[in-house]
Amino acid sequence: MSFSAEVKNELARVSVEHGCCHIAELAALMRMGGTMLIGGNNNLGITFTTENAAVARKVLTLMKRSFDLKTEVVISRSRRLKKANSYMLKVVPSKVVTEVLNVLGMMHGDSISAGRDAGLLRRNCCRRAYLRGAFLGGGSVSKPEGEYHLELVTGNQDFAKTLIRLLKTFDLTGKHAERKQDHIVYLKGGDAITSFLRIIGANNALFAFENVRVVKDMRNQVNRLVNCETANLQKTVNAAVRQVDRIHLIDRKIGLGKLPDTLREAAELRLDHPDATLQELVQLAGGQIGKSGMNHRLRNLERIATGLEEKGRYREK
Repeated sequence: MSFSAEVKNELARVSVEHGCCHIAELAALMRMGGTMLIGGNNNLGITFTTENAAVARKVLTLMKRSFDLKTEVVISRSRRLKKANSYMLKVVPSKVVTEVLNVLGMMHGDSISAGRDAGLLRRNCCRRAYLRGAFLGGGSVSKPEGEYHLELVTGNQDFAKTLIRLLKTFDLTGKHAERKQDHIVYLKGGDAITSFLRIIGANNALFAFENVRVVKDMRNQVNRLVNCETANLQKTVNAAVRQVDRIHLIDRKIGLGKLPDTLREAAELRLDHPDATLQELVQLAGGQIGKSGMNHRLRNLERIATGLEEKGRYREK
């Protein structure tokens, strides 16, 4: 089972007390997966299609609680391997359906509503229920082990804008993108996704997400530290190899005995301890010089070697 399916199964079991929240959640579900159909005498009906059985039960429960509607359930069993079954809930066309659609905000009088639903979203609890319905009807979230990504997919641009405004009331910045005929409202980042899961009441999924996220962040931090340590070690080794090579060049050209005592001692110390770090060289020197002083002497040796090398090339010309 995917992480999205786990979240939806948990949300389908969330129970709310207020009737206004039932309406808000059902309205968002209908916006996501519902369609209107025309029956005899121009009466309207409703169909809702989903591949999640828990979501189908949730829609049916909300319809029964909020309205006295005659419903049918059709299950289409897929013959494809690993292809989910499809559940279609059908509200038989009747005069009362138009009233239901008006209550759900899908119609205003005899006209179809664009998808703003402001009248359903006055209370904070209803806004949470509305977002929960939107996720149940057309949401998905990536597993926490991978990239953090959550999206709500709808074919209605006005509804997508409503979702973005609604997310903003909870201090969440939803982004909008178009994918073929669909409008995608998405969230990026672990903090945004955990906040969204908390808002819609997916507490178990939130804890599971956070547990994986903590382990993942800790692993990433350890990897960064290891990479940093490896880079520093490589830098130290490269510097030591270069310094030893430069000191050998000085020894061949003029001999270390021609150097000032301070530089000669630093050169001999490096040759005797080619693998030592700068701090270790300072300690081997008996603490008579600091780290910056030792680094300065080694750089001077490199400059002398470079000068001798360039002088040799000049003579060859």
